[in-house]
Amino acid sequence: MNSQSDVRIYPNKTALEDAVAKHFLLASNQAVQHRGRALIALSGGSTPLGLFQLLGSEAYRSSVPWQQIHFFWVDERCVPPQDEESNYGQFKRKVLDPLQIPRQQVHPMNGTLPAEEAAQKYEKLLSTFTDEDQTLPRFDWVLLGMGTDGHTASLFPGVHHPAEEQKAVIAVTAEYENRPAGRVTLTPLILNQARQIVFMVHGERKAQTLREVLQGERDPLRLPAQRIRPLDGRLVWMLDEAAASQL
Repeated sequence: MNSQSDVRIYPNKTALEDAVAKHFLLASNQAVQHRGRALIALSGGSTPLGLFQLLGSEAYRSSVPWQQIHFFWVDERCVPPQDEESNYGQFKRKVLDPLQIPRQQVHPMNGTLPAEEAAQKYEKLLSTFTDEDQTLPRFDWVLLGMGTDGHTASLFPGVHHPAEEQKAVIAVTAEYENRPAGRVTLTPLILNQARQIVFMVHGERKAQTLREVLQGERDPLRLPAQRIRPLDGRLVWMLDEAAASQL
């Protein structure tokens, strides 16, 4: 396990969602206090839907510094925003629309473009958020998930893209749970620059893989979640008891 990571276990998914929401709130406020803005990168999928619902609710409406947050996405499927499989679309409906977040603070990957073109455009966009001494922006808070196969973002087992070493954003093709295959994803090159990364994992189906990722031999080709190792940041695994049952 990464020496800079910590593991936090919660009794159920509701408690997990609440804890991740509070972590996001604290990180966002700290970033705004120290740097005047917060750069947040989000994952999609089914796990964070309840979290997004919570963040869009009255409970967080007044305490999150929404006007100073820039939202980015960790990965996206090549589908339009109204498609149920759109990671951006999920967050838009649950948070951005209810809270009326200004469009200039929201930076989705363009799922309507061919993946390669979308990746190039997103890399160019990200370069506009660098500080003077940076070649890549440093996210203040990144939300990641983990699949039952150990994948994270759209980095899948058995595949290493040489471009991962040089590029912040790449196009990939991946079949997973019958979902759209064309995707765009951030790479470990930029993810590992983040100040804080939270893995949010729930459910017994992921317990064995989670144990391998955290306690097994290092094998990042087979277990892409192991590629996430912040260079100078904090890695936090936030789990429900079911996911943590084999630790």
